Amino acid sequence: MPPRHPAIGHFPSITEVLRLPVLAEGMPRVLAGESQLDRAVRWVHVTELLNPADFLEGGELVLTTGMPYPEDASELRGYVDQLADVGAAGLIVELGHRYRRVPDELVAACRARDVPLVELARGVRFIDVTQTVHALILDAQGALLRRGRDVQDIFTALTLRGADPEELVHTTAELTGAPVVLEDLNHRVLMCELLGRPYEPVVSAWSRRSRAAPTTEKIAPSGPEGWLIAPVQDHHGPWGRLVLLEGRLNAEPDPEHILVLERAAVALSMARLAGPAWWERRAHRCVLRDLYERRFRSPADARARAEALGLPAFGHRLFAVVVRHPHTGADEHLDERMAKALAQTGIRALVGATAPGRIGVLLALAQASAWQPVAERIGRLTREELGPQAVVAVGPGVTDLSGIARSWQEAEQTAEAITPASPDRWFYVSADVGLPELLGVLRADTRLQRYAERQLTRLIEHDDRNGGDLLPALRAYLAAAGNKSVAAKRAGMSRQAYYQRLHTIERVLGCDLESGLQRTSLHVAVLVLDAREAAVPGE
Repeated sequence: MPPRHPAIGHFPSITEVLRLPVLAEGMPRVLAGESQLDRAVRWVHVTELLNPADFLEGGELVLTTGMPYPEDASELRGYVDQLADVGAAGLIVELGHRYRRVPDELVAACRARDVPLVELARGVRFIDVTQTVHALILDAQGALLRRGRDVQDIFTALTLRGADPEELVHTTAELTGAPVVLEDLNHRVLMCELLGRPYEPVVSAWSRRSRAAPTTEKIAPSGPEGWLIAPVQDHHGPWGRLVLLEGRLNAEPDPEHILVLERAAVALSMARLAGPAWWERRAHRCVLRDLYERRFRSPADARARAEALGLPAFGHRLFAVVVRHPHTGADEHLDERMAKALAQTGIRALVGATAPGRIGVLLALAQASAWQPVAERIGRLTREELGPQAVVAVGPGVTDLSGIARSWQEAEQTAEAITPASPDRWFYVSADVGLPELLGVLRADTRLQRYAERQLTRLIEHDDRNGGDLLPALRAYLAAAGNKSVAAKRAGMSRQAYYQRLHTIERVLGCDLESGLQRTSLHVAVLVLDAREAAVPGE
């Protein structure tokens, strides 16, 4: 079987080195450290010294004939301890010069420290071994340098054109072929690229798992899952971490993955230094939209993603809140101010602008009865910031995120229907939507518009030709539920004059105002007409 050379840009492993013809001729046999044969060999060091650690930096494969080895077992253990402590890749002992077989004490010491130990039954030229392996290592280093320039160019181009953080995270995942997570210092997952994997197994219980993986001084496997982690900075110092879920336990990290992660973390840090970064709001907005549009593949995925962002979905009552407001410059960053105001009172929520003129809030409340005071707080803040035209609507509470889309729809429909908002109301629910509000929602429906035109066109044209006030008189009559005396008083007319106008209305429209059905038909048409005239500016 021909030797398998290491991948481009990768240091050869002990297994790959042992398969090289120059070493295969020595009939290598592994005596200890079998589980560590994937260790990367960063250099080959030939020595007969009993204190080799003084000349090693870590990652070296040590070759020896064993000539200086002592007979004392404790000194053999000390020799192996030196190699293990400095991080040597492994030890190869050539038989024939000092030993016919490797001492049991040396084998036991290597097994105790999990140091790979290999015996060579036949002699080999150590100079040939070092030249062959070093050539592979230098090739790998050269390839990694070239790849480093390519990766640097990729992230430099992204930085220069002001790429979004989502694109930087996505590029990192694509270049490494592994899931990537961007978290803040509170271990909340703001952005992630899972390359098609479901959320639930990757980000479930994220905060606990992330806290178990500390940030190391150099990028190296961290925590029980072997994550690679790079810090991300902003103006104030450490801001968060970029995490590569490489999942290679007890194995050397991929040098290219480390390189990509370093460059990506620098690009993200530069993006934060370039100006105000509302990354948390972007993350909230993305998750809110995914929940509303049912983009998650399963309830477990939705729950895992929401909880990874800091929303306690389990054991809480969930409420969808929609804030509708005129889309002006005054609403800039209102979602950020609202999120801070809620956080200061200990309320857990996702907050984000979901569309022009819309802010979405997903509340998670431990006590279901607490929703009204929270909704009022949101209403007061909205009114202070945006004035009386803003409307806050609350959907029904649900116990599971799978039902939040329905709650959101109901809140959206309620917010759309309330026009204008009452100065005495801080928030609305679906029960506040009556016939006028419903027709207001449907005001753009051409079928309703044609219906209103058929019912009222002749009356409107009569008023236009004669400068009359028949339409206001009809509106007063319908508002008074057919009570002519009350309607006349509201219209500011004498009974005789008002009655005359009602007769004229019946003649022009060809209807009987005493008929309940015809009166209802006209009332609906007037409400449609009023809803169109009262449309919210900017919508």
